[in-house]
Amino acid sequence: MKFETKAIRLSYSPDSQTNAVIPAIHLGTTFRFGGINENTGFDYSRSNNPTRSALERTLAGLEGADFGLAFASGMAATDAVLSILLPGEEVVAARNLYGGTPRLFESYYRPRGIKFNYIDGPDPEAYRKAITPQTRMVWIETPTNPQLQLLDIAALAQVSKAAGVPLIVDNTFASPYVQQPLALGADVVLHSTTKYLAGHHDVIGGGIVTSDAALHEKFKFFQNTAGAIPSPFDCYLTMRGIKTLALRMRQHCANSLAIAKFLQTHPLVENVLYPGLPEHPQHALAKRQMNGFGGMLSFDIKADLPGIDRFQKALRVFHFAESLGGAESLLCHPTTMSHAVLTEQERLAASITPRMIRVSVGIEHEDDLIEDLRGALAAV
Repeated sequence: MKFETKAIRLSYSPDSQTNAVIPAIHLGTTFRFGGINENTGFDYSRSNNPTRSALERTLAGLEGADFGLAFASGMAATDAVLSILLPGEEVVAARNLYGGTPRLFESYYRPRGIKFNYIDGPDPEAYRKAITPQTRMVWIETPTNPQLQLLDIAALAQVSKAAGVPLIVDNTFASPYVQQPLALGADVVLHSTTKYLAGHHDVIGGGIVTSDAALHEKFKFFQNTAGAIPSPFDCYLTMRGIKTLALRMRQHCANSLAIAKFLQTHPLVENVLYPGLPEHPQHALAKRQMNGFGGMLSFDIKADLPGIDRFQKALRVFHFAESLGGAESLLCHPTTMSHAVLTEQERLAASITPRMIRVSVGIEHEDDLIEDLRGALAAV
């Protein structure tokens, strides 16, 4: 079954009573037992729910995994993966991560005895050297947020497997359509389903997929115990968004490449970061590892903070807003928005300059998006 068909057909077969082709939203919190230890696999909706189960099957299928779990947010999913760690254990992690991830690492887990060793750059050898007997996982995202740096998933999978530790890949920026980390050797894939999977800026959610049964059971235990689950309606909205994921991603990718090429020619723009550009330092890896180049790009604007403010206020099609991955195009200033939780020193160490702009390119017409950027840059 091809990806586009999976996105529509994995979640649900027509109901035996009604033959409805759209999955029902099961709002019930409790389910009747037929007798002692006799149930349908559902007993209490924190533990399991038919609508959530449908979403979890879809998430697993899109990534080619045996197991999927849905959570109330991407950060709840991140917390579930970290929950298996014990004091004294270590994580080898990429330096460049979504700002909320190191915030959780440092503010919650490090005070509880978990150590984090951050790696600058994409060199797999640096990861190999950083792994110690106390290391319990390698954690990356690729492309990185907001630097659009790529990490070689297959090479890092070899490193992690040689050390006997799982490779965790946050695949939010790429989506399962653009990138399949498990097929490249990763052990666990994370998503903020809020972004490309749901795709419409109207529902918060997260997901974990894996084919490792032991890890899945640990994550499932945490999901049930901590209860950070999405509502049935949130699951329904996410599944509805997933049905058009392939269509949307093709347009995201096409628009992003057109915008990146335009920005390269503008005198007020420098350092355009997009994996689809031949000038990108990991362009060859992107062609090998990705199906398309994604809908995210970053660039530096030759302006101070007041100039950047004039730029964003002049936008008419783009929204100056947090988040990413929806139908609408968004523009973000990482220093004051997505990565404001980091210190100035941490941002500079991660190559996030005060002049950097992160763009989540939507599915509007590329001509309108380019003209909007052209007009806003003229206001700088």
